[in-house]
Formats: sequence, structure tokens, C-alpha cells
Amino acid sequence: MKRSIQLQPLSREHHDGLLFVWKIREGLAKQTSMERLRKYAGWFWRNHMRPHFYQEEQFLLPYVPAGSPLAAKLKTDHEEILELMIAIDREADKYELSLLANLTEKHIRWEEKEFFQYLEDHLTEQDMDDIKVKLAEKPVLCEEEWKDAFWN
Repeated sequence: MKRSIQLQPLSREHHDGLLFVWKIREGLAKQTSMERLRKYAGWFWRNHMRPHFYQEEQFLLPYVPAGSPLAAKLKTDHEEILELMIAIDREADKYELSLLANLTEKHIRWEEKEFFQYLEDHLTEQDMDDIKVKLAEKPVLCEEEWKDAFWN
């Protein structure tokens, strides 16, 4: 799917999110220790997911009517993922990690297919350009690389 240039940074982050999902699933399939998967999930949350959610909620939601089902779904999905991350940080188990992977994938695919499409269809070019500027001012930057390639 071709994405508007203004939303491409978020779509690239979605690609990273789908890679996260794949790595968690591979780790589970290879019976990687729950502790290793817990640490990876926490690292990904801090360095990728949390700042990405911030961008979406701060820079995109203001352009969506407050009572909109799209706004409600975005916030609900983010809250459910956060709750799973908190539970996994306390004590990771296969069920919660699998649930996290499934919910994350479903959420990303929904955003790409429906939420971003709504923005592209309903926002003005100036609104989209304003979003692009805000994303550039507050990019998701990961200063450390994850080195434990448990998925190999």
C-alpha cells in the first residue's frame, strides 16, 4: 500500500513493529527463555512502541473527531498493549507474549488499512504537512541496538 509521504515515518515504524511481532513469535517457537523475551519486549516498548504511541496520540488524534470510533479504537488498542506490557514486565509468560504479538500485529494492520486511510482521505494537504513537521520534530530514535538475536 502506498502511503502519503507525510505518514511514511509512522509506516516505517509499523514495519519495525511487525518485525518485533515476528521476533517474539520466533522466540516462542524456539522456546527462548521468558526472561530473554521479557527483556526484549521491554526494550522494544521503551525505544519504539511508547514513543510511537505518543506520536499517534499527540499528532494524529487531534485531527480525528473525539467521539469517533477510530479515535476510540486507537486509544483502546494502545491501552490494551500497555496493560500487556506491564503484565509481561512483571512476569512474562507464553500466553501474554503471544497475545501481545497478535494484538500488535492486528493493531498495526488496522492503522495502516483504516486509520491512516481516514487521515489521507479527510485531512487537507496543510494538515498532513503539519503532521509531517511534528513527526520530524519529535522522531522515534533508538540510541541502542538490541544485541541478543534469540530469533536466529
